[in-house]
Amino acid sequence: MGGGASRLTVLGSCGAWPEPGRSCAGFLLEHHGFRVVLDLGYGTAPRLFTHCGDGLPDAVVVTHEHPDHCTDVSALGRAWHYRVQAGSPTARLPLHCTPGTIRRLEALEPRPHPTTLFEVHDLGLAEPADVGPFRLTPYALPHHQPNFGVRLTAPGLTVAYTGDTGPSPALADLGRDAGLFICDATLRTPPPEGEPRYLMTAAEAGHWAEKAAARRLLLTHFWPGTDRTAAAEEARRGFGGEVLVADEDLVVKL
Repeated sequence: MGGGASRLTVLGSCGAWPEPGRSCAGFLLEHHGFRVVLDLGYGTAPRLFTHCGDGLPDAVVVTHEHPDHCTDVSALGRAWHYRVQAGSPTARLPLHCTPGTIRRLEALEPRPHPTTLFEVHDLGLAEPADVGPFRLTPYALPHHQPNFGVRLTAPGLTVAYTGDTGPSPALADLGRDAGLFICDATLRTPPPEGEPRYLMTAAEAGHWAEKAAARRLLLTHFWPGTDRTAAAEEARRGFGGEVLVADEDLVVKL
């Protein structure tokens, strides 16, 4: 594990598929030397291994089973198998996720089975859990697949992350007074009125961050080709705090 600094590193910021030079959803949260990964989509594993150059993370959280959020967990599983289980065969890496995520990982690599690599905790139970120094609280949010936003709290620190979501009153509770609220900002414009909502615009992310009274907002999960500067301006119209734009290898001090 690393030193005592608290920080969040962006491993990937794209939704759906990665733009050239970028990766899909992924973050590395470090606090008092404990490392927890929040999602690990296409192209995030090399960045994760770069930022964990002296080891591997201590826990993983996957908000939902879409491959742009979980595919590179398979790469991490291989690294765990050959680097950790080679010396400690029964050691498993804590993984908080949905059952669908395990099925996706099993389809990618049935042997060794994901449950022999990972100590699996079901986010769908919607119960708080201890993850190193953090208390993790999941929030069910609207998406095409079961998705759980996660709120990670430790003394003096709260980080909230939506995963993928449409607008929902639960977002105000998820991000309540968070020092950093990481929000889905996939859509350039909202869909026609009356359609089911499973993703958000940057303006909607700003609205819910304001409702939550979060201190900082980090926009992420941009559809490839999105004008990110314009997205940040849209979020600032509804949010009075600091607006950040996720960019690969960006480090946010907490």
